[in-house]
Amino acid sequence: MSHSAIRPPAKTKSVLTGLLILLLLWASADRTKANWLDLLTGMPEMGKLLTDMVPPDWAYFGKIIKPMTETIQMAILGTSFGALIAIPVSLLAARNVTSAPFLYYPARFVMNLIRTIPDLLFAALFVAIFGIGPIAGILALTFFSFGLIAKLAFESIEAIDPGPLEAMTAVGANKLQLIRFGVVPQALAAFTAYFLYTFEVNVRAAAVLGLVGAGGIGLYIDSTLGLFRYQQTSTIILVTLAVVLVIDYMSTKIREKLL
Repeated sequence: MSHSAIRPPAKTKSVLTGLLILLLLWASADRTKANWLDLLTGMPEMGKLLTDMVPPDWAYFGKIIKPMTETIQMAILGTSFGALIAIPVSLLAARNVTSAPFLYYPARFVMNLIRTIPDLLFAALFVAIFGIGPIAGILALTFFSFGLIAKLAFESIEAIDPGPLEAMTAVGANKLQLIRFGVVPQALAAFTAYFLYTFEVNVRAAAVLGLVGAGGIGLYIDSTLGLFRYQQTSTIILVTLAVVLVIDYMSTKIREKLL
């Protein structure tokens, strides 16, 4: 009897997959005590909060220009430092560049370890060490950016065309020459795209890190919410949204030119 004769039909596999997904959703909702009744019960309070945010307090705009600028600067520095650290680690983690297991396995372990720790936890740790301010936020974004960029970059490096590397190896090129002339030209565009994407994410993340004292506009979000000044909070949210949209548009255009 052939193997194809005992395989379940595609429709049966789809049904089983759907049932498994529904079972996982039900089990997750049951364990977390999540239900639609609680959501519906809280809707009036959500509507009241949104009503309190309207209209935005535009007089507050002048006070948030400096912290918003600081938030963007934190994202720039954190992304840049993280990308610089990610370059050598991603090269060490790629098997087609580093063939020694005792090098690429530790490099991958470090990447996985860093990505396991949330950026808010990094921020809280650095606030405890360096105090409230942007330094803690920059360091938290540096670690977050490193984990994200290094993971994406090493996977792109492993997916490059092996032909140029094999040809250069055949003519006696050393490891640095392989990286400079074989890896970098093929991976540079993808690396730049990952850098820009991470910068977009970090602008949003930097706004949240201030909630734990890591500087930036998040400190003002925390302050206005704590004082129930929701119209000022609304102004901060709208300004942050405008900044994010501009950055997203610019980075998208740059990525389109690169890829």
